[in-house]
Amino acid sequence: MTQNLANVIGAQANLVDFLRNQQVGPNVYPGVPAEYSNWRAEQWAWGHTAVLYNQSYHMVDLAVRGPDAFKMLEYLGINTFKNFQPDRAKQFVPVTPDGYVIGDVILFYLDENEFNLVGRAPTIEWVEYHAATGNWNVTVERDERWAMRSDGKRNSYRFQIQGPNAMKIIEKATGKTPPELKFFHMTRMTIGGKDVRALRHGMAGQPGFELFGPWEDYGAVHAALVEAGKEFGMALVGGRAYSSNTLESGWIPSPLPAIYTGEALAPYREWLSANSYEAKCSVGGSYVPETVEGYYTTPWDLGYGPFVKFDHDFIGRAALEKMHAAGNHRTKVTLALDNEDVMRVQSSALSKGDRAKFMEYPSAVYAMHPFDQVLKDGQRVGLSTWIGYSANEGKFLTLAMMDKGHETIGGEVSLLWGEPNGGTTKPTVEPHVQTEIKAVVSPVPYSEVARDAYAEGWRTQK
Repeated sequence: MTQNLANVIGAQANLVDFLRNQQVGPNVYPGVPAEYSNWRAEQWAWGHTAVLYNQSYHMVDLAVRGPDAFKMLEYLGINTFKNFQPDRAKQFVPVTPDGYVIGDVILFYLDENEFNLVGRAPTIEWVEYHAATGNWNVTVERDERWAMRSDGKRNSYRFQIQGPNAMKIIEKATGKTPPELKFFHMTRMTIGGKDVRALRHGMAGQPGFELFGPWEDYGAVHAALVEAGKEFGMALVGGRAYSSNTLESGWIPSPLPAIYTGEALAPYREWLSANSYEAKCSVGGSYVPETVEGYYTTPWDLGYGPFVKFDHDFIGRAALEKMHAAGNHRTKVTLALDNEDVMRVQSSALSKGDRAKFMEYPSAVYAMHPFDQVLKDGQRVGLSTWIGYSANEGKFLTLAMMDKGHETIGGEVSLLWGEPNGGTTKPTVEPHVQTEIKAVVSPVPYSEVARDAYAEGWRTQK
């Protein structure tokens, strides 16, 4: 019986085929309905009125405490920790010794020697591993995502109020004018009679706050926010719309953790269980590399180049210095798919002949880690990683990483849609034929508001 990830990998004849045929589809968003009203209205609301995202269920939280917490996290992240202090947050990105991305989370600096990381499991597990095996005076406490729990509760709730009317809703809920905070700075508020931590944040380019506190305060805070939002047209966002907001804001949520190969990571693969994220996740799409390394990404691929700071010692620094010097980075862009080609793909479902891979609304992602080829004159010039429909833009969009020389805004390319040879055995994949969809290389973020409003960093216009 397999007991760890190393055993799982060792049992595979072909690791790429194994990941592509895993029997799981895209990430699910438990704890909230698929739709509160309808996903079109929910998308529209984040661009025109306001929304409440309930993030209490689908992400993993990790509390990191102790005298060495700051030093350990600094050693694991590409980010600078200069001037990082309590009541601040940052997008935290660790890489392997070879410089490839493991994942990313939001790192909250709550108090002296006390941090919280929130996001997908790969980064959480990387931090847990180093806390367990390194010479660090730290403790960690994992608050597992809702879908993996049996007790019906968590340590904390997490809500976001976003949109043009977000500040009016916060003012109504608190009875005070919201403070003027810089992006990723924190403060405290009182909502529904409860003390709430608040992070200045934004998901789709609009102003807003992320609010969090003890799980027992969930009901009171949520009710107060819903009541405050009534007169300002606030919509509750369900699971279907939630996964598509990233198409407008430009965050790629799907880097495959680059930990499946490399002798230096052998102890980590032995530490990870056979039930870990890395042992269970799926890959989909038209791109099929010869080895799993073809799915690995660098910080520059994901738009995290500005985060890379060589002002501290960290895992992967030497490799990133070489990559930085070489300068041959891919560039993150949005691809705006041609409407007529999209309609051609969709209309094939209404025939009895060959059919293209079905395109779901609003998210057409059908694996945990999508990778589709982007072509120019039949040659691969990039990779698409996330795809879906924006009612605000009236377009199917993808987030892509373009090879050097093919990132120019306005360039015409094609997305190779669908998997080869009729498709893999994932339950989300039906028999189909591949087809090309014309696309235009476009800015990231695609939303004009997001390009103009976000702080310098990965969401700044390219």
